[in-house]
Amino acid sequence: MLQFNRWQIGFILFLVALGAYFTVPNFTAKGEAPWGFPESRVTLGLDLQGGSYLLLEVDTEKVLDDRLQSLTSDVRRALRDRSAEGRIQFSNLRIAGEQLIVRINNPSDLERAERRLRQLAGPLGGGIGGIGGTGRDIQVERLGDQRLAVSLTDEARAFYTDSAVTDSIEVVRRRIDSLGTTEPAIARQGEGRLVVQVPGDDDPEALKSVIARTGQLSFHMVDDTADPAAPIPPRRAVYPLADGGYDLVIYEAADVTGDMVTDASASPDPDSGGFQVNFAFDGRGARRFAEVTRENIGRRFAILLDEQIISAPTIQSPITGGSGRITGRFSPEEATELSILIRSGALPAPLTVIEQRSVGADLGADSVRAGTIALIVGFSAVIVFIAIYYGRFGLYADVALLANVLLIAGALSMLGATLTLPGIAGIVLTIGMAVDANVLIFERIREELKTGKKPVVAVEAGYRHAWSAIFDANLTTLIAALIMFQLGSGPVRGFAVTLGIGVVTSVFTAFILTRVLAGGFVLSRRPKTLAI
Repeated sequence: MLQFNRWQIGFILFLVALGAYFTVPNFTAKGEAPWGFPESRVTLGLDLQGGSYLLLEVDTEKVLDDRLQSLTSDVRRALRDRSAEGRIQFSNLRIAGEQLIVRINNPSDLERAERRLRQLAGPLGGGIGGIGGTGRDIQVERLGDQRLAVSLTDEARAFYTDSAVTDSIEVVRRRIDSLGTTEPAIARQGEGRLVVQVPGDDDPEALKSVIARTGQLSFHMVDDTADPAAPIPPRRAVYPLADGGYDLVIYEAADVTGDMVTDASASPDPDSGGFQVNFAFDGRGARRFAEVTRENIGRRFAILLDEQIISAPTIQSPITGGSGRITGRFSPEEATELSILIRSGALPAPLTVIEQRSVGADLGADSVRAGTIALIVGFSAVIVFIAIYYGRFGLYADVALLANVLLIAGALSMLGATLTLPGIAGIVLTIGMAVDANVLIFERIREELKTGKKPVVAVEAGYRHAWSAIFDANLTTLIAALIMFQLGSGPVRGFAVTLGIGVVTSVFTAFILTRVLAGGFVLSRRPKTLAI
């Protein structure tokens, strides 16, 4: 049990060196790591370096209302379908609360209409084609007086609500990543709230202006024959120009939608001297954009973003290249913000800012300074005490403790983890557990020596008999860390990550590394007595 071949010893030393390799960049400025070393490093969390904190609420009711609105056109199309059993006459199609109500004019068509509306129901979730879904999305019931009610099922309401929150997290993350910030922490809180923490960002207002905007982009033809101040024709809508001035009447139906845009970027506008937003379409969007511009030369094309017209250029010629630009004398900041909104996609539901604050770095600096002092003093005291108390074997334990710190720091750097105060607590706890494992081993060796066993036999028996206690203690701690990581969020997950990594590295250094050192000593020297 004490014997290791060269390959095993080499592998152990390689792991320790690998930890040191990933740790070194943390002691250099960002982007200035020595040649050959990785740029990945540990990022300090919001509580250590300051930053912006936002608590957002997802308007999930708007998601359900939009689903009912889209269901209205589905119901109308299904009842008007002539392909099967002929068109069904209906009236008074409207949304009433959480239901879509429609009256079937002819009582003999009621059963046929109900059957058609039930066919609109589809599976929720699942894979391709909805296979494996969790339920049906709509239900149909009769209300009397030849009326039918279409509503979302309870499963559908829960599914759309959960999807809206999950999708919002991804869109917010893409928008923050586009700002160039590092390691944002975005977590769900409760049923419909998001906690956004961005370390190093000291302007929550600017952050809010980017991530809380819905970002609904669409392209509409302008109806220049209609007067915005007069009653407008059907299927038209009035929207203001973003830079003020006057309103425009546009067609409600979008010719091109934002989901067809694949990329957007800001650049100087050579015509106006300001900045413009360049965008590119996918294949479907490029074809549609080319058709619209080819058929409407000389007419204006409005670009609508969050219920404001940000630009309404006149189509001069067909645009067939699958790309375009939005001009409007934007400032560099405005053009960059617009490109981020377009590139990251639209939010599935509006976000309301419940709380916002800028966390100063002073408290974090104090915590880092105090934590550093406490770590140095405590670590030094432990190293000195264990070396005095256990002699040579105490020095082996000290080497293992230093290796443990290197492995933890290297693992966190390799993962690019964010270190918070709870994370530091997890590191300190695992260092204590590593010392505890060494104490168990050394005390067991002492007991074996008291029975009269030779040093080699006593050391081997000490490691063998202490293993079960070390394994059980660390396994239960690792299970607790996994549960905290799975169920927790924010600082709790940070604590769980460092605790889990520390459990693995402490067992490795306390049981394997010290065994290599202790075994090498007793096997090579064969002492007749052992002071421990």
